[in-house]
Amino acid sequence: MAKGDIHTSKQGDKWVNKAEGNTRASNSASTKADAQAQGREMAIERGVEHVIHKQDGKIGERNTYPRSRDPRSSKG
Repeated sequence: MAKGDIHTSKQGDKWVNKAEGNTRASNSASTKADAQAQGREMAIERGVEHVIHKQDGKIGERNTYPRSRDPRSSKG
């Protein structure tokens, strides 16, 4: 993981985006979809990975931006 990867996770009753290495959230949203969209934009702008957590805190999805940085050679 690169320093600065963006994590979208549940915090209290809100969904937040937090850059890896930061102590505070960069932004928050009332729905997961809204937070996910904001997190995706942040990751694209910074050229880092976007890690989306499930409600229970486990990692549900990972997306690398730009795609050419993705180290895996997997289908899909």
